[in-house]
Amino acid sequence: MIDTLLHMDPVLIGAFLSAGLLLNLTPGADVAFAVASGAQGGAPAGVAAAAGITLGSLCHTCLAAFGLAAVLAAQPAAYDVIRWAGAVYLLWLAWRAWQSAQMQTGATDVKTAVSWSLRGAFLRGTLTNLLNPKVALFQLAFLPQFADPMSGPIWQQMVLLGLLFALTGFFVTAAYGALAGRFAAALRQRGAALNRLCAIVFAGLAARLALS
Repeated sequence: MIDTLLHMDPVLIGAFLSAGLLLNLTPGADVAFAVASGAQGGAPAGVAAAAGITLGSLCHTCLAAFGLAAVLAAQPAAYDVIRWAGAVYLLWLAWRAWQSAQMQTGATDVKTAVSWSLRGAFLRGTLTNLLNPKVALFQLAFLPQFADPMSGPIWQQMVLLGLLFALTGFFVTAAYGALAGRFAAALRQRGAALNRLCAIVFAGLAARLALS
């Protein structure tokens, strides 16, 4: 793997990083999820959600590198099952957010809530990304464009490029989530309204995934 990295064209890697950074900076489903998580649980929850999304992205990279994403693209039924599972999960998150009461104010309760929020934000971010088959198909189409057969095994180059894409994506998405958390702190006294807004975001993401 290291040998493959050393043989890859630095210019090609630079072009990939530029394209990847531009794509990551463009607000999409991952950014919207991190923002909603940050708004609901604070800046740390937004960063935790970004970390979960990154883990999901790395899993999709492996799927693309080993050709499993191509199998998914050739099997519409499997694609639809995963897509609808993701939509249902997002709708469940929307219902949970809509039903959430304002944050408890007791010291012990707050500590427990924050701990659960970070762990939950990470797991939700991972599941939401994993249950979006469009991510696997995107990486299958995007990563090979920057791989050169003369530099080594294509699958190794795709894994390395996927790692770079996930790394830049984490910092960008985490920044969005943390900023949302910081601004939401000023509106924390309006917890019910904030939770309803997050519910609308989650429901919108579910509709987007279901109708895509």
